[in-house]
Amino acid sequence: MSFSAGSARGGLTNEPNVTPMIDVLLVLLIIFMMVIPMSRRAIDLQLPDPNPVPTTQNVQSQQIVLEVMPGDQFAINKKSVPKAGLLDELKTVYEGRPEKIIFIKGHPKVKYQEVIWAMDQARGAGVLVIGAAPKDKEGT
Repeated sequence: MSFSAGSARGGLTNEPNVTPMIDVLLVLLIIFMMVIPMSRRAIDLQLPDPNPVPTTQNVQSQQIVLEVMPGDQFAINKKSVPKAGLLDELKTVYEGRPEKIIFIKGHPKVKYQEVIWAMDQARGAGVLVIGAAPKDKEGT
């Protein structure tokens, strides 16, 4: 809003100075642009190929698959393992292996927290690469 006295000499004007407000907004914008990416945390995962190449069934697989099932039940390559002994069993499996790769398969009814706990146990056993195993054709 502006008021003038009617003369061309430039009378009184009542306008807010917006330059300091714009400076403050730009500084805040820069701060948020730098803080938000640093606050994100991610888990490194290797997801399986959505279009896998079919393999022959005669080849024996050297892959280790850790299944997380409901009720604090775990299985390493279909061998049942109790929750308390999971870390020790993983250490014995990976003791002599040069490649420290594991695939984790979580049952649909298992909480995400339990899958992350199993991943932590695998990391504690020395596993370097953790992948997510796809569902079987039966849906389990």
